[in-house]
Amino acid sequence: MTDQPEATADLTGNPLLCAEGLPKFDQIKPEHVVPAVKNLLADAEQALSALEESIEPTWDACFAKLEEIDRPFEYAWGPVSHLFGVKNSPELREAYESVLDDVVQLGLRASQSRQIYEACVAIRNGSDWETLSPTRQRIVEKKIQSAELSGIGLEGAQQERFNEIAQELSQLSTTFSNNVLDATKLFELVLTEQTDVDGLPESALAMAAQSFNQKQSERVAEAGDDPESVDEATPESGPWRFTLDGPSFLPFMQHCRRSDLREQLYRAFLTRASEGDFNNEQNINRILALRQEKSELLGFSNFAEMSLAKKMAPSVAAVEEMFETLRSASWDAAAADIEEIRELAKSEGVTDELKHWDVAFWAERLREKKFDYTDEELRPYFPLEKALAGMFDLVERIFGIKVQQSETAPVWHEDVRYFEVLDSDGSNIAAFYLDPYSRPENKRGGAWMDDCLGRKLIGSNVQLPVAHLVCNSTPPVGDKPSLMTFREVETLFHEFGHGLQHMLTTIDEADAAGISGVEWDAVELPSQFMENWCYHKPTVASISGHYETGEPLPDELFEKLKASRTFRAGSMMLRQLTFGMTDMLLHGGFEPPQEGDTSGETVFDVQRKVIEKTSVLPMLQEDRMLCAFSHIFSGGYAAGYYSYKWAEVLSADAFSAFEEAGLDDEEAVAKVGRRFRDTVLALGGSRHPMDIFSEFRGREPDPAPLLRHSGLA
Repeated sequence: MTDQPEATADLTGNPLLCAEGLPKFDQIKPEHVVPAVKNLLADAEQALSALEESIEPTWDACFAKLEEIDRPFEYAWGPVSHLFGVKNSPELREAYESVLDDVVQLGLRASQSRQIYEACVAIRNGSDWETLSPTRQRIVEKKIQSAELSGIGLEGAQQERFNEIAQELSQLSTTFSNNVLDATKLFELVLTEQTDVDGLPESALAMAAQSFNQKQSERVAEAGDDPESVDEATPESGPWRFTLDGPSFLPFMQHCRRSDLREQLYRAFLTRASEGDFNNEQNINRILALRQEKSELLGFSNFAEMSLAKKMAPSVAAVEEMFETLRSASWDAAAADIEEIRELAKSEGVTDELKHWDVAFWAERLREKKFDYTDEELRPYFPLEKALAGMFDLVERIFGIKVQQSETAPVWHEDVRYFEVLDSDGSNIAAFYLDPYSRPENKRGGAWMDDCLGRKLIGSNVQLPVAHLVCNSTPPVGDKPSLMTFREVETLFHEFGHGLQHMLTTIDEADAAGISGVEWDAVELPSQFMENWCYHKPTVASISGHYETGEPLPDELFEKLKASRTFRAGSMMLRQLTFGMTDMLLHGGFEPPQEGDTSGETVFDVQRKVIEKTSVLPMLQEDRMLCAFSHIFSGGYAAGYYSYKWAEVLSADAFSAFEEAGLDDEEAVAKVGRRFRDTVLALGGSRHPMDIFSEFRGREPDPAPLLRHSGLA
């Protein structure tokens, strides 16, 4: 275990050691990490040893004590891990990585405790089992399963090897994530000629000029030069700086008229973290090899089988059956999508063969032609403030809660905001942080929800849940507020859906409250459910308002937006299936080549096999998308990316309950909404998700609503 903290280490005032209220994000610095975490690890080791010596097979003597040991880490390691994703720096990395092995080792130590495992088994087999609530019974069962999947049954050299694998996988995950962040941050495309940016919308040019100025300021500061000596970029005359960050990359691919520049940016995006100091290829091979070895040590044929042992899907075969059902329903539509794009390009005088970097551009032109609107026409109607106000109004109507901003919470960046969630009687039931904007210099890409504090009993008091909602939306530019793309609005609703499940839980047991204990492939149900409201006319009226006039989105634009919902649905479905099927194949027994071996099948060969079935356009030879596939190599989606589609079946069917009640019938919607809140959102991991879904819906899920919503029925 970790060494005791040095006697000279001053822990006085260390914000990571304050285990009450909210984490002190405004005070936490990299130098606080090592002494605080080492101190907690030493305390936890002692507490764990004491528990093992005196443990009895009862709930209070086992699980209540384990919660006491875990709680300080919620205030220390939790905030550090969070800041690692949203305020990354060389100093924080060094501190984080210097204690990571010890944190992993403590987790293994606890999960492989023979005394705790035997106590759990004794509880399950004891005469008092039936007196435990169903929630506690499920927690005990999951604790036993978790111990077995953590190598509790291994002994001697096998357990030692299992632990070595866990340590190495943790380090590889961190390295993979850092490489993606650094490779993304490293690339820039600076343009100076007006003809280079023809076709790009005003918002993209303004953000590109602002990005150039920010980067210039950093360089000037590093060099110690006079800031007054540098000319500022303007949206009208440039220079313009484009990056691989989503809010910069996507508009460029959709609107830049120069195919050669689109190709340059596209190839850079496709090969992120695949060369030089940030090359993730060998990290991928090593991760896959270690996961396979780990699964074999536990008696599974491959990592996919091991992953599904604790998920909702019953088997790999069931996942593959879903893949094929959705793939076959989507292929013809996707082929027609590409043909339409080709024909449009030809009609505009393009004689070259359609390339991968042309698809987004011509698809956007086709969408504009079909539905007669552009993303840029929508953007002014979706300032962040209005989208938030409308979203909060929606959940008040359907779930009976009220959201209000508070200025009292410590934050890690000036853009971060804090909101409290009140029940219908005015009582405070939860809260959340919102970190809305892209910051490619120190914040990883994508969007996510994570728990800051979980609901649990502390003595006789309930600790209320607090969530982190993190997006990478378009930031304010100049004197304009954050004007969101419609996809960014959907993402906001998506992450808020995750947050609702964390915040509206009524379970007081930490291991089953909110998303804790929820099978991974059911976690996306509330998030994808919330996205459906973005196409409900009254909701759109409430989340939209022109940033200058306040005018809601015109009816004509809404109807076009709604009609475009299924635009290229076949192509979008196949894109998601590409990720999911590749993930499952890589974790289904594939043997990656050893370093230096060029004769065997590579991970990119596996990707190519999948793409032959899921893409009308063949895979580019240099495609290295997997090197930046953080979801499965540094996130929680290994052999689980299928969860998005699995849960989308559930979410579409859940939303159809509201459709059946009548979306414009406020009373009926509120009644169904209350049932959704009391089941899906409230019960968390206290019961199997199929039981919870069936209680809400009155039956098991039906895939028909998903195909109908996608226009693929």
